[in-house]
Amino acid sequence: MKPAAKFFKDILKGDKSAVARAITIVENDSDYTLLKKLFPFSGRAYYIGITGPPGAGKSTLVNAIAKLFLKRKKRIGIIAVDPTSPFSGGALLGDRVRMADLALNKNVFIRSMASRGSLGGLAKKTKDAALVLDAAGMDYILIETIGVGQVELDIAQVCDTTLVVLVPESGDSIQAMKAGLLEIGDIIVVNKGDREGCERLIMELKFAFDLRNQLPGWSYPIVKTIATEGYGIEQVVSRIEAHQAYLNKTGKFEVLRKEHLFSRINELIEEKIKNKLRRRLKSQPELKKIIDDIYSRRRNPFDVAENLLKDSGIVP
Repeated sequence: MKPAAKFFKDILKGDKSAVARAITIVENDSDYTLLKKLFPFSGRAYYIGITGPPGAGKSTLVNAIAKLFLKRKKRIGIIAVDPTSPFSGGALLGDRVRMADLALNKNVFIRSMASRGSLGGLAKKTKDAALVLDAAGMDYILIETIGVGQVELDIAQVCDTTLVVLVPESGDSIQAMKAGLLEIGDIIVVNKGDREGCERLIMELKFAFDLRNQLPGWSYPIVKTIATEGYGIEQVVSRIEAHQAYLNKTGKFEVLRKEHLFSRINELIEEKIKNKLRRRLKSQPELKKIIDDIYSRRRNPFDVAENLLKDSGIVP
């Protein structure tokens, strides 16, 4: 086993085995010791989220975007979140298979993560894994969500630029998605653009975005791609770079990053409170009686929860 100091230096150098081991540690460890040490070296990578319904070709698009960044001598981190089986608790982690041609490149690190029941499109430890990749010197971190629809919204709490990927078959569901998924997109990608209905979908999207509050200086681009053929990928990357430049020029980048940090602090506080309350609840000698009393309506869950908070010293 490597000495701790050498292991830490290897992470910062971007050594693949050290980075892989670090992500495994943060996935399974809850004391954040390693992350606390890595945090001062993070903040340099640019985070790109790729989300959208299942079957939109997100993995193929990520693959194509990463290859173009590699041509520009950039180091790329890819986190692909795969759905967890409700039966075995495991995940196929198919994105690692689909991106096998990238995996051997020394300037690419790919990590598939199981969602483990998380409903926000991301695994619970996605942000921690991204921080490791950031500290390891990646220029861009691409985060692909599992594609579960409108509950994907927490990708916007992580990434600087969010791509929403749709396909022509998505046309009939635009109205349903407009209040959710489309609201978080900085760039809309219509993939599989050689399919019937593509132009109709683009027109519907343009109409939907005409109704959306526009940001001064940024009009939401809609890019047609055929990711399997590389068609439109140059334009997608150009739009990503344009959005990055827009955020920096307007000062919105700093505002956005501070909002993400505020959100992260809230999450960590909630996590610690939940864990503390769960431990206290399990240690309650009268837990069975409390549940029985609530069930029989002699007590109510609202007062019980409030009393637990007071007993824990969380609220006065």
